[in-house]
Amino acid sequence: MPRGAAARANELRSIAAAMPEADRIQDADLRQKVLEVWAEALAESSFGSLEEVPGEPEIDPSINQLSHQRAVAELAWRIADVMEEYLPGLRFDRDVLVAGALVHDVGKAYEYDPDRASRWRARPQAAGYPALRHPVYGAHLALRVGLPEEVAHICAAHSREGEGIQRSLEAVAVHFADFLYWELVAKARTGLSEAEVIRLASPADGLRAVPARHPRREPSS
Repeated sequence: MPRGAAARANELRSIAAAMPEADRIQDADLRQKVLEVWAEALAESSFGSLEEVPGEPEIDPSINQLSHQRAVAELAWRIADVMEEYLPGLRFDRDVLVAGALVHDVGKAYEYDPDRASRWRARPQAAGYPALRHPVYGAHLALRVGLPEEVAHICAAHSREGEGIQRSLEAVAVHFADFLYWELVAKARTGLSEAEVIRLASPADGLRAVPARHPRREPSS
């Protein structure tokens, strides 16, 4: 095996070991592409591992992306369990659900990359700041490695970008699992909501020291 191929194989094994939730994906090709999209995201960033990618630095810088997405995958799985138990006939595509939960933030390796952030911050008039938020770039990456559009949709729609479209069943579960995770972390750490923490962390000129997503619209009850 060529040295490059051996290095990529080791990287994929490392990613698989870091997020055992991927073993729930029954489709072997889909499971492999979940690993590959993270390998691609890391390869084009300055991060060496999933653990190095930030989660939400404004809310809790000690939480990395790996910890967050594993929790979201578990939360989304349990949402599906409860809804299927109490609503007979409702069925989630569990492979799409888990795959989407594990890659919903894959674009953060791009958006949060410190080298890109420095360039965007220096000249926001050139390409914006950030040039692309992680849901958009994550959907691009997902389609680039051959993930199905159902999973790319979850990347694109899990955050505020999804407010303007109709989310799939699985995207709704991932969206609320993601929202619940950061809302509870923000409340536990600061007593504030996620949106309040992000607003306080943003300087008056709107350019953050660390690129991060804008707050979601609060869900209506």
